[in-house]
Amino acid sequence: MYTASSSVAAPPRPGRPVTPGGGPYLDPTQAGRNRLRAGTVTQTLSGRLDLSGPQGAQLRMAINAVHRICPEFKPVQVLRRSGRSVLLVGTTGRTSAVAKCLLDHSPVWTERFRHEIASYRAFVRNRPPVRAPRLIAADPENCALVIERMPGRAAALARHPVEAPPRGDVRLALSAVTRLNAWRPQADLFGAPLDYASRIARYHELGLFTDRDLGDLRKLLHGLAASRGSVRQFCHGDALLSNILLSPAGPVLVDWEHAGWYLPGYDLATLWSVLADAPQARRQISQLAAAGGPAISGPVARDAFLVNLMLVLTREIRMYETAVQRAMREAPSTPPGAAQGGAPTGEEQRLLLRRLHDDCAMARRAVRAAVGTR
Repeated sequence: MYTASSSVAAPPRPGRPVTPGGGPYLDPTQAGRNRLRAGTVTQTLSGRLDLSGPQGAQLRMAINAVHRICPEFKPVQVLRRSGRSVLLVGTTGRTSAVAKCLLDHSPVWTERFRHEIASYRAFVRNRPPVRAPRLIAADPENCALVIERMPGRAAALARHPVEAPPRGDVRLALSAVTRLNAWRPQADLFGAPLDYASRIARYHELGLFTDRDLGDLRKLLHGLAASRGSVRQFCHGDALLSNILLSPAGPVLVDWEHAGWYLPGYDLATLWSVLADAPQARRQISQLAAAGGPAISGPVARDAFLVNLMLVLTREIRMYETAVQRAMREAPSTPPGAAQGGAPTGEEQRLLLRRLHDDCAMARRAVRAAVGTR
């Protein structure tokens, strides 16, 4: 499986027309609907802000938080809104900007938001080898952030594209990710966002990993810890195609809240997980992961990629199973497969889950084979 040259056995997912202006950093002049991410509520983009009702009051609080750090910011419309945060597009003087405000101030989301602010601040003096939005203003205490709005279109509008993206787009995305992964900034600027041992133990407690999965992954982690040389790599941490903008000046990476040091191949595992309909791209990603780097030998690169792949695929399964269960609770009378607001239908979600389970089974077999070679 490590070369991942074959597609999964799940039936093909039906195509769906793409709505205009659906990327994470929309042109303010475009109207449309954002595609649904698991657990995210979409909102029609109307070109004006609706400040009425309870949601309007919440939006006013977010705008006030932005104005405290950037008084010249003039909001135009809502880009994205969920129970956790709101994204506004507007202007600061003659500059188009995006403001992000946290709505759920629980410790987990607050820490993640502050990590994103710290990443943008670190980029001021330590520019990454890929394009990233410029920081305009930030308030870690109240969790508000203003950055420049980058031009370009998203490499994919959905977390898991319904159809395989053009090969040229995938090639540009991979080029940006691999350049970033080769970057060696100061280690103390970003930290390690993922505790591998704790995450593996947690998934085992939740019943997502079997006892054998737990033992196999721990063996691979132990071998990686005992290997010579550096086994950490700087990663974006959420290298979805929807977080990669393609512009004439080159790819732009956005949403840096998970940036930091990971086992090698984490970003590649993320891209592999969402490209089920692009077997050639998966094969290329696996080859890149196997190549590792100057400080990473072949077996180390292989084992690190497989550990990352198991964690990423299991996270996706958990995310979409939760989304399906929530949808069933909130709309029990909705006919199966009924689409609402451009969101994936119930049937599409079931096919996606089937594909993710197939991929996870494939990764599990590769992990067991890797353990057998040690």
